[in-house]
This record gives sequence, C-alpha cells and structure tokens, in this order.
Amino acid sequence: MAKRDYYEVLGVNRDAAEEDLKKAYRRLAMKWHPDRNPENPRAEEHFKEAKEAYEVLCDAQKRSAYDQFGHAGVDPHAAAGAGAGMGGHFGDIFSDIFGEIFGGARGGRSTVFRGADLRYNLEIALEQAAHGFETKIRIPAMSTCDICKGSGARPGTQPTTCPSCRGAGQVRVSQGPFSIAQTCPRCHGSGSIIAHPCVQCTGSGRIKLQKTLSVKIPAGVDEGDRVRLSGEGEPGVNGGPSGDLYVQVHIKPHPVFTRDHDDLHCEMPISITTAALGGEISIPTLDGSAKIRVPAETQSGRTFRLRAKGIKGVRSQAPGDLFCHVVVETPVNLTERQRQILREFEAISQQDSARHNPRAKGWFDKVKEFFES
Repeated sequence: MAKRDYYEVLGVNRDAAEEDLKKAYRRLAMKWHPDRNPENPRAEEHFKEAKEAYEVLCDAQKRSAYDQFGHAGVDPHAAAGAGAGMGGHFGDIFSDIFGEIFGGARGGRSTVFRGADLRYNLEIALEQAAHGFETKIRIPAMSTCDICKGSGARPGTQPTTCPSCRGAGQVRVSQGPFSIAQTCPRCHGSGSIIAHPCVQCTGSGRIKLQKTLSVKIPAGVDEGDRVRLSGEGEPGVNGGPSGDLYVQVHIKPHPVFTRDHDDLHCEMPISITTAALGGEISIPTLDGSAKIRVPAETQSGRTFRLRAKGIKGVRSQAPGDLFCHVVVETPVNLTERQRQILREFEAISQQDSARHNPRAKGWFDKVKEFFES
C-alpha cells in the first residue's frame, strides 16, 4: 500500500513551522500510542506512521529532499538512523510526549498539581431531605505545616538542591537513539533534598488535622445526590489548587413513608367496619396530617392519591404526590361477644353470598369451572 503524504499524516500545511510539526506530532503520539489503545490493533500502525513523518519533516535536509522528490527522495535506511543524528532534538519531544502520556512532570518543585477530591457520606432523615437544612461535619484533612510553613525543613534550615537531578526532579536515561526522562530516584521528583526534616511533619510539609465545615443541604435531595464544597478537598502540591469535597447524601429508612423520586407511598390500616361502612380517616404527611374520605365497601389494596403532598425535588418544578394504600385489618384478640356477633354476621351473609361477597363468589365459580373442564 502506498505511503500517505507526510504533511497529510501530521495534518499540517506544507509551509508548517517546526513548532507546528512538534505540536502535531505530540497530539498524534498521545492519541495513537499503543499503551493508550490496547483494544485497537491499528493504533500502533498510526503511531509509527506519525513518528516516521515527523522524523523526516523535522530534519531540514530530509524535508527539502521530500519536498522535491516525495517519498523517493528520502532514504528509508537513513531515516531509520536519523534519530541518532538528531541528538537531543527528537529525544526531547519524545520524552515530553511520554511525560504527558504517563503523568510525568518536568521542572521539579515548580510543577504544581491539583489536590485530590474527597467524599463524605452523610446520612439524613427523610424530613431533612424534603425540607433542606444546614449541618456541620468534621472531616480529616491535610494542612500546611505551621512550623516549617510547608518547606518540610526544620526551622533555621533549608532544603538543598538534589545533586542527582540538579533540581529538575527528573533524570534522563538514554535508550538507543532516544533520551527518556524519568523521575529522579533520589529526591522522588521534588528536586530538593531535606537533610534536617521538620519534627512535626517529618519533612512532608503537611500535617493531619480535623476540620469542621458547614454544609447546606438543599430541599428535595434524593438518595445518592452530592453537594460539592469547592476547595475543601486535599491541598494541592507545590502551590496547586485544592481539590473539592463531595458530600454524598444517604437517606435513612422511614417508619411510615417510602420515597419514589418525588412521590411518597404509605400503607394505612383501616378496620373492617370502616372499610364496609365508609368513614373519614386521618393520614400523615410530611407537613402534618390530612383527612381522606373512605367510601363504603372499600377493598384492601385500594390507593388514594393526595396531590402535591410528596416532595419537591431539587430539579423539579412541582411537588410529587402522596399515595396512600389501604390495608383492611383483620381484628385480633376477640372477646367471646365479638366472636358471637361475627358468627351471626357470617350466617346472615351466607344467605346471599353472591350479593355480599361478589369477588369470593366469582373466584369459587372459576375454580369450579377449572376442575369440571
């Protein structure tokens, strides 16, 4: 298969400057590096293609020959050995790219890093979730050491420049035609050596402490929602910004209500008398109590809906509803007189069961048909 035009490979114009070539190659190397694309078998092919294009175009003589004669003007064997002739030029960009891909950093302590984000699990009641509230939490945190002021060195002393990397935080290792930058094993990338560490932070420049934060939980939060406290996470490194603290909400089980997004559900037991004759009952809501009228002959499992008596979610326009599920309760611990009355009631009901117990009559008819068929 014919080779693609090198300028097309890198996605640059034919008059592109050296810096443009470098940026284009860095972008493609990061995109197609095989370690970043383990599931893409063509990634290595794209990576090598970009590498070959850059090796030719970044060399003035080879680029001139390529511009005049195309691929025929570039000796592939010479191009293969061009890495050594380019000295630190190609090695520098190659190490820069690999530093970006694998998280390396140049410049030692001058390189800043954002602090890590933290998570705090907060368990709250359903009423608190519905109405919102403000609370205080205590969390473990890292703070700048007040004795050494973050230097890590004992007062009266100063960190010294690492003799191995001379303060760069990295050392270069030659591998064939390339020069690869690695974290300095002596100073671990800090660029300095602390001969006399601070007695309080033992040289880290940070100490552990407990801090109290005020958290405002908005009305309507649901299970798993998070409240972000900007800048309250781990402090950054070398002056970098602090991370964030995420307060994750968990709602305790409620003895009466079950939440379904913005709606609430509850079960309401009623007596046989109320179910048969009807009546008015009081049911609880998060804002107090409400009354509903139970019609006569209400069956167990019937649901009554109270609009706007649920929860107004954080992102909702209106409150949800409250669904009350009626459960007809069978009486227990009966007196002898109660038993006698129920027996009399049963005897009277059996005289016209189809009228008084239509569901039971229909069910038994279906059973009879099943066995006779």
